[in-house]
Amino acid sequence: MALTFEFYDARAREAAAEAKIATLDNVRARALRSEATWRGLANQARAVATEREKVEQQKAAARMDEAGPKH
Repeated sequence: MALTFEFYDARAREAAAEAKIATLDNVRARALRSEATWRGLANQARAVATEREKVEQQKAAARMDEAGPKH
């Protein structure tokens, strides 16, 4: 399974919902820590995907330059 922004974001939202309904302080704190971790992973996944897309665009541009003009 590909671990994507959407996957991590869904886990973060689940943890936030768990924290919101928690009645015990330690359970709430655990859920909030979990949410923070999932949010960090989601942000990292988004950054990696953005960078990967940028690299692919640069490679495509380089291939077009190497091919030269078509006549």
